[in-house]
Amino acid sequence: QVQLVESGGGLVQPGGSLRLSCAASGSIDSIYAMGWYRQAPGKQRELVATIISGGRTNYADYVKGRFTISRDNAKNTVFLQMNSLKPEDTAVYSCNAVVRTSPQSIVRTYWGQGTQVTVSS
Repeated sequence: QVQLVESGGGLVQPGGSLRLSCAASGSIDSIYAMGWYRQAPGKQRELVATIISGGRTNYADYVKGRFTISRDNAKNTVFLQMNSLKPEDTAVYSCNAVVRTSPQSIVRTYWGQGTQVTVSS
């Protein structure tokens, strides 16, 4: 099995910053991609940002220029630096990872449990 554990959420004022982390552990042979998604109350889950093993990144338009995704391949960890936060960024942020497991060599997508980010004055 593979586990993803997020940390770094919390309450921040508009214009503030937070840094989320997500560490993957368990039966991992390799990780092809990692990403962050968010879900606000009453809304569907939406993409925030993704990063593939080669380092190429992809961002949703509503976070471009404010959020930065990065990855520590040696530690199977993905980060999301969030700057200039807005109240509309309030949501539960979840990470996922596309993993080739060991020793089964099966490719599956795993999700973390989510961390709450609240932007409010």
